[in-house]
Amino acid sequence: MIKVGQLQLTFNRGTPIENHVLRGLNLYIKKGEFVTIIGSNGAGKSSLLNVISGDLIADSGHVIINNKNVTRWPAWKRAGMVARVFQDPMVGTCENLTIEENLAIAYNRGNNFTLRPALNRKLRVLFKEKLATLNLGLENRLADMMGLLSGGQRQAVSLLMSTLQPSKILLLDEHTAALDPKTAQFVLDLTNEIVLKNKLTTMMVTHSMKQALEYGTRTVMLHQGQVVLDVSGEQRDKLTVTDLLEMFEKTRGEKVTDDALLLG
Repeated sequence: MIKVGQLQLTFNRGTPIENHVLRGLNLYIKKGEFVTIIGSNGAGKSSLLNVISGDLIADSGHVIINNKNVTRWPAWKRAGMVARVFQDPMVGTCENLTIEENLAIAYNRGNNFTLRPALNRKLRVLFKEKLATLNLGLENRLADMMGLLSGGQRQAVSLLMSTLQPSKILLLDEHTAALDPKTAQFVLDLTNEIVLKNKLTTMMVTHSMKQALEYGTRTVMLHQGQVVLDVSGEQRDKLTVTDLLEMFEKTRGEKVTDDALLLG
């Protein structure tokens, strides 16, 4: 489903702040896999998602999605194949548009459209049905501005938006990091439900090793722009957070004391 090979990406090349973020990264993700991705700041986690989504074009290497070489495709051309939820709840939705207008944009992702013709009675019924599954009462607030919603509500709507088109690939970039613990847990449980129900191929970047082991079917660790750990199946099932911390210490070459290490 997703295959990236020999990805190279450098920011600010030739300047004093040159940053080589991806260094020949290779990764293959099968259809339906739910992969959690961990690594410290600067490891290349978000950059990898950006290259897969088309928000960044790699300097070299290739990106294959569903047997199509999309390496040079811009983000808009991949929009029908890849959905994404960002860390900041304000990024994935438009606060100055209504809930139903945001949903209409997601519903027409990858197509040319204008909002007024895009919204009709049939779609509003669909949106109400979808929103009702969140159990947040938003199905009765279609005409409310998105900016009136809390961060957790906006992330829940963003997740719902990602399923309105059959993209089958979902990229989650620390999408609970800005939420309080209770809301984050709600969004994580909702994520798991949506991924399983829609059989989505998913990549979830997280700063929490606990989340990395509790969710998904496979865990990948990045360090200095490369994959340094890739575990799944029984091997992953037996791992604890302590095990991951020890592996991370060996890779990074420094002592860490808790699950918050990935924030540093």
